[in-house]
Amino acid sequence: MASTIMNITSTTLDWLVVAFDAPLARAVVFGVHIGGHLVVEALLVAVILFLLFQKSYKPPKRPLTEKEIDDLCEEWVPESLHPPITEGMEFEPPILESAAGPHTVVSGKEVVNFTSANYLGLIGHEKIIESSTAALEKYGVGSCGPRSFYGTIDIHLDCEDKIAKFLGTPDSILYSYGISTIFSVIPAFCKKGDLVIADEGVHWSIQNGLYLSRSTIVYFKHNDMESLESTLEKVTRENRRVKKLRRYIVVEAVYQNSGQIAPLDVIVRLKEKYKFRVVLDESNSFGVLGSSGRGLSEYFGLPIGNIDIITAVMGHALGTAGGFCTGSVRVVDHQRLSSSGYVFSASLPPYLASSAITALDILEENPNLLTKLKENVAFLWKGLSDIPGLSIASNPLSPIVFLKLKNSTGSFKNDLKLLEDIADRALKEHSVFVTTSRRSILDKCRLPAGIRIFVCAAHSESDLLKASEALKRVAASVLVL
Repeated sequence: MASTIMNITSTTLDWLVVAFDAPLARAVVFGVHIGGHLVVEALLVAVILFLLFQKSYKPPKRPLTEKEIDDLCEEWVPESLHPPITEGMEFEPPILESAAGPHTVVSGKEVVNFTSANYLGLIGHEKIIESSTAALEKYGVGSCGPRSFYGTIDIHLDCEDKIAKFLGTPDSILYSYGISTIFSVIPAFCKKGDLVIADEGVHWSIQNGLYLSRSTIVYFKHNDMESLESTLEKVTRENRRVKKLRRYIVVEAVYQNSGQIAPLDVIVRLKEKYKFRVVLDESNSFGVLGSSGRGLSEYFGLPIGNIDIITAVMGHALGTAGGFCTGSVRVVDHQRLSSSGYVFSASLPPYLASSAITALDILEENPNLLTKLKENVAFLWKGLSDIPGLSIASNPLSPIVFLKLKNSTGSFKNDLKLLEDIADRALKEHSVFVTTSRRSILDKCRLPAGIRIFVCAAHSESDLLKASEALKRVAASVLVL
């Protein structure tokens, strides 16, 4: 409306100027133009003020009657806190009633334990118990605070220094929870828009770290270096911006889902050729591979500096708890401010850090532990070489002996059911405790199901013979018949 009034006024005044063409007419026109704008602006301001001071409409408040409340309660259906429980989820694992050493107690019966990654047999070692007790008496259970606030104790620094010197790296950093180590480290370095090339067989903890990083994830075929190279070449060729991205190759030294050993020499050559960084999880190789247990780089005779980021849990070979990451000073310092598992978690209890230091001392003083472990793996391999219906899929030097079906049913679920039947009967009928590669619904690994046998340096030949004979008998009755 204001625009219409202005148009009419402007037309009328223009006619006056043409008709009278005098200075007086021009003055009148100029005054009316200014006056018109002021009138319109004043009206607009008045309307705005009117609207601002108007009270918003609110419906009259009336309390609900008891009948209305009852009706609403009957109609309300709470949302489930978890997905529907399927038959596959209804699983009751065996319960250990003693320490998870080479022998343990399950349901009141002593069994030979092949389910614990206690590779060097250090769980319950006398020296570790003594060092844990001394640390507990000196420090208590710890500060229960994050490392960056008031959770750092001198024993943490000693442990980090011990690990770095043992591996020959500039620095290392401790984590209080083993499984959170790798999925805190990956998001600390890999961000949205970065490129990560990962093995399709990596375990769930790595998968979770890749998911949390929000990076672009590309998987290559399990432990297949031709697939890795073709994947690197493809992403480099198709993505012109790849040289400007942070890019990583993520692999395990010994794969938990297959027992295979990663060919680090080829991986290092490819990472240098295509300008990638390598993130290596040594949870199942630290303290196991190499002439002195220093892991995959020692096994292949490569400088450890060729690997950019190395992680491992301490609950396997070292028989304690927690985890660590090691590498350059810049790699370690970056995590102290940006890794969620370090910044937001209470620090590792001091007695566990002391246990890790003692375990490394034992390993350095007793290299025969590695020799015994290798002999045990070879002995079990020989005993299981002709097991009916199953084949060994793992590497001959891997401490994880992985058995899979020779003839798959075509369904992971059905394969797993057969393998669980074998594991259950081995436990109940022969007191041999083994485990299957059961996975949660969150685990996206697509490798075949199998039976995992964790070999320990503390196992005797009679233990290994008992396991191989029991598994052959049970497999023959379950698979062959």
